[in-house]
Amino acid sequence: MVAMERRLKFTCNLALILVALATTCTCTSWAEVRLLDPSKLKMFVDELPDMPKLRGYHVLNGVPKSKSLKIGMFNKKWKFHRDLPPTPVFAYGVSKHTATVPGPTIEALHGFDTYVTWQNHLAHHILPWDPTIPTAISKTKKGIPTVVHLHGGIEEPQSDGNANSWFTVGFKEKGPTWTKKTYQYRNQQQPGNLWYHDHAMGLTRVNLLAGLIGAYIIRHPKIEAPLGLPYGDEFDRSLIIFDRSFRTDGSIYMNSTGNNPSIHPQWQPEYFGEAIIVNGKAWPRLTVRRRKYRFRIINASNARFFRFFFTNGLRFIHVSSDSAYLDKPVTTNEILLGPSEITDVVVDFSKSKSNATILANDAAYPYPTGDPVTEANGKVMKFFIKPHQEFDTWRIPKRLIQYPAPDLSSVSHTRYISMYEYTSNIDEPTHLYLNGKSYEAPATETPKEGSTEVWNVINLTEDNHPLHIHLGLFKVLDQTELVNLEEFKSCMMKINDAIKCQLSKYARGKRIEVPAYEKGWKNVFKMTPGYATKIVVRFGYIHTNASYPFDATVEPGYVYHCHILDHEDNAMMRPLKFIK
Repeated sequence: MVAMERRLKFTCNLALILVALATTCTCTSWAEVRLLDPSKLKMFVDELPDMPKLRGYHVLNGVPKSKSLKIGMFNKKWKFHRDLPPTPVFAYGVSKHTATVPGPTIEALHGFDTYVTWQNHLAHHILPWDPTIPTAISKTKKGIPTVVHLHGGIEEPQSDGNANSWFTVGFKEKGPTWTKKTYQYRNQQQPGNLWYHDHAMGLTRVNLLAGLIGAYIIRHPKIEAPLGLPYGDEFDRSLIIFDRSFRTDGSIYMNSTGNNPSIHPQWQPEYFGEAIIVNGKAWPRLTVRRRKYRFRIINASNARFFRFFFTNGLRFIHVSSDSAYLDKPVTTNEILLGPSEITDVVVDFSKSKSNATILANDAAYPYPTGDPVTEANGKVMKFFIKPHQEFDTWRIPKRLIQYPAPDLSSVSHTRYISMYEYTSNIDEPTHLYLNGKSYEAPATETPKEGSTEVWNVINLTEDNHPLHIHLGLFKVLDQTELVNLEEFKSCMMKINDAIKCQLSKYARGKRIEVPAYEKGWKNVFKMTPGYATKIVVRFGYIHTNASYPFDATVEPGYVYHCHILDHEDNAMMRPLKFIK
């Protein structure tokens, strides 16, 4: 699709207004439903918040112990900007009063269980809800189905947040794969950055847009403390970044008319917002000292890619990617981060030649061939740097944490995962599939616990799709261009068989080098359009040969999917079923 045709339109005509009035409960007059011009909001006036922190463990007489938490999902109002009216949102928190967007950062300790009872208090949706895509529709059509997925977690199937394990207020209605109220996170994996978010079937995009996101960190002091990286609330900060558009009444704007309204009354292929939000504030500011800071950056957007850079030339020192440390630090001038990817960087503000800098973005949307950034979505946040140099106790070690490389000699299976987009007679997207199959079709990816597999991911669409594999960690081996793409695509659309369509004949174009900061173990990677990307997937711990302390083969199993949420919902997701 041509990017201008794919992009969400940010001007409303009367018909769209009427649809918005019919599908949302937040709009009551013409003045309220007008789309807000982002230039009306002054940038860099709100201080960057720190989200509340919840310890996922007790310390009793100096000894850590497992802990149980109760975290609710509440409908409340949230102030995204000094000059914007309070916005109706869905927010995570231990109470409605303390609930935030993003939700509280859960800090877990390696080796100690964190039990979370996720409680749903949501009765009515604040955003359009399209019933024509595969979706969780409760029996009485009352209450909002939700289920929480710990993204990057290596945990039991019953606590993974399967899309059909949703539940409504008070667990009165439950999805077909619902198993239990309290999730058990064993935190046995390597230390690193995760995040939690809603994963309800067909509602993920709207539930996240409404605010159901939050950071989760697994710490391992014995291993991490010797590294000497910046630590503590001031110098070690999570930055959860996403985009939103607003109406003049403060409510979140989401186009209420689908690109194929006769097929899908609301679904659009991508959501893009004009305001860039960091930790719940639009274009915030942060005053920093001239020393090193650590930023754990999560791209929590539905579809927007970010290519971050500092306007004064400051550099990023990468120490971790997604949920795992790198072998050694990697320094770059920019970072390309797809939806749901995490980068963990150190920034040394003592190197700045100016007293202020803007964290900016220049990634086209849709990525990679869409529209250029605007004045609004091309800026993220501003750092004000104190003028005086300081003695800095933090350091960047030459080596970080070295995990074993994947053993290609032990690969038990080679798979081919093809990405398809289907269009209507007006050439607008109608749905997307992995391997040409719906989510409901029986699982075809059936790895064994502890196995290593090679997946060849073949992107036959024009979009870059960040592929996320639940439970598995992987390394990217190769990205090779497909020559004579239309010829190969024609064969694949007919028989959907990469081997019979002779992938090797076509996967012989130019190669893209994997960036050094993405050569570690990942759980999401950006699949370049028109390329075959080869990854080696490990379905076991990367830091030990120990078996999972749970049975990965039981129901409801796991999934893998595109993490552009509008694609995942319709219906670029497939089951992942483990076998003995």
